[in-house]
Amino acid sequence: MMSRSHPARATIGAKAGTAIGSAIGSLATAALVAVPLMAAGTAGPARAQASSCEKLREFLSERQELVKRVNGLGKKVNAKDACAVFGQLVSNGSNALKWVEANKDWCQIPDQFSTGLKNDHEKAVSIRGRACQVAAQQAQMEKRAKEGGGLLGGGGGDILTGPTRIPQGAL
Repeated sequence: MMSRSHPARATIGAKAGTAIGSAIGSLATAALVAVPLMAAGTAGPARAQASSCEKLREFLSERQELVKRVNGLGKKVNAKDACAVFGQLVSNGSNALKWVEANKDWCQIPDQFSTGLKNDHEKAVSIRGRACQVAAQQAQMEKRAKEGGGLLGGGGGDILTGPTRIPQGAL
């Protein structure tokens, strides 16, 4: 039996893929700029500080890997995959921001870096929200399609009368 693609789902998926794809490009560029900035910003701390300040490098290394995964999603982005990757990116950004705020003075992190990281994080949160919203809509439409509920309320019966109803109450 052949399955038919739902036109509304295809339209939402195409629009979301395009919007998510363009947002991914700008976020990836911004996140990759942050890594060299941090390398320059932590070159000056004393050796005693360096060991505790290395934690930020871990956050940025993980972030760089996540940005590579985002870029690997391609032009036609699957909203479910984008939601998952951006969820990880947002989690990484939240942890990195907390750490930067707590260790900014000790590790001599420039305000410029902190501001850039906050801006990138806000973009990631926004993109994750859109991607997850589209993924939820697609899942809901797939569920309806499996249950047989199309645009006209299918699920049994014919197109004109709608679903076949079972009488309720005592017979």
